[in-house]
Amino acid sequence: MTVGIRSRTLARWLAPVVALLVVFQLTACGDKEPEQRKAFIDYLQNTVMRSGQNLPTLSEDQRQKFGNYVNDYTIILTFSRQMKQSINNSLSPAVNSIAQIRVPQDYLQQKPALQQAAGTLNTLAQQIQTAKATADTAQAALKQPDDLKAVYNQVYAQDVTQPANALIPVVPALSGFTQDIIAVGDFLGQQGTQVAFANGAVQFPTQQQVTQYNAMMTGLLGKQQALVDAQKIIAGNL
Repeated sequence: MTVGIRSRTLARWLAPVVALLVVFQLTACGDKEPEQRKAFIDYLQNTVMRSGQNLPTLSEDQRQKFGNYVNDYTIILTFSRQMKQSINNSLSPAVNSIAQIRVPQDYLQQKPALQQAAGTLNTLAQQIQTAKATADTAQAALKQPDDLKAVYNQVYAQDVTQPANALIPVVPALSGFTQDIIAVGDFLGQQGTQVAFANGAVQFPTQQQVTQYNAMMTGLLGKQQALVDAQKIIAGNL
């Protein structure tokens, strides 16, 4: 009987201790945030900031190491992918079609492709503005420790803010340049058999036609910077 009492007494003393040990173990196992944050900061500094515009996709192992910070990276990665897709679908076709124009008759031959490219350019700026607004809203809602926030904001500026700010003003400039090139094709087409192409040049029967054509060429030269800027963006040189 006495032994039984001692057992119950010992159990009452041990119960709180065991409970504390269980709580301590659960807390220790669950508090992985500092380790995850450190791994994520290292990834941002040594991988993402050196990747240019081609941001890598996280491996399963990295997703495990970063924990909830995977969502923070997804904000930047999603915008980068959206921008790259928009460039490939809109900016690149326009630039590629313009690059095909080497002699005057190319203005006629490239006109259909340029008209299609001009249509996609009209929606490109809005697509990027919408994608950036979505990313900005998500970034503003993040609750990050100061050490991570400092690094994350640098990456965000590099891969979201700067590319968007570089692209948005280029789109209308390239769109106007493209429309002017299309107008040259329209002009040459309207001349019919009056215009002649030979040895990479164009000939007109009247001085008025020559003057009008030369004025259009001068206008294109004045807007050629839009093409140069677009080529830089496509190359990732922001």
